[in-house]
Amino acid sequence: MATLHFTPSPSFSLTRQRHPTKLFSASRLNLRRRRSLTVRSYKVVIEHEGQSTELEVDPDETILSKALDSGLSVPHDCKLGVCMTCPAKLLSGSVDQSDGMLSDDVVERGYALLCAAYPQSDCEIRTIPEDELLSLQLATAND
Repeated sequence: MATLHFTPSPSFSLTRQRHPTKLFSASRLNLRRRRSLTVRSYKVVIEHEGQSTELEVDPDETILSKALDSGLSVPHDCKLGVCMTCPAKLLSGSVDQSDGMLSDDVVERGYALLCAAYPQSDCEIRTIPEDELLSLQLATAND
């Protein structure tokens, strides 16, 4: 039968800090830096059915989820970036939609799926008919 022996590491020690005030002030500085690096929400203007609505969307929130929470009735279905029922054209700004299923060519042309679009800046976006995006997606699939 094997026996395990545990010995403390020679590099591990609990010594008292000589300058606790310096340590404290450094940690307060780091806290301030973290607060200043906190990302704010972005202003997203959605044009849908002739109406423009301004939303404040957090960077970790999809534009679709914020639109629905705000009472907008935008087309959607799966909320996973697959069914393509929440298409939009990005008029300005940028979004991360790496979770969506759009081809790179379609994304480069400024199209997005609202359910997979996370704002990376203030942006303006217009909902479009599903057929418009579907025809582009299918056309690039043949390339």
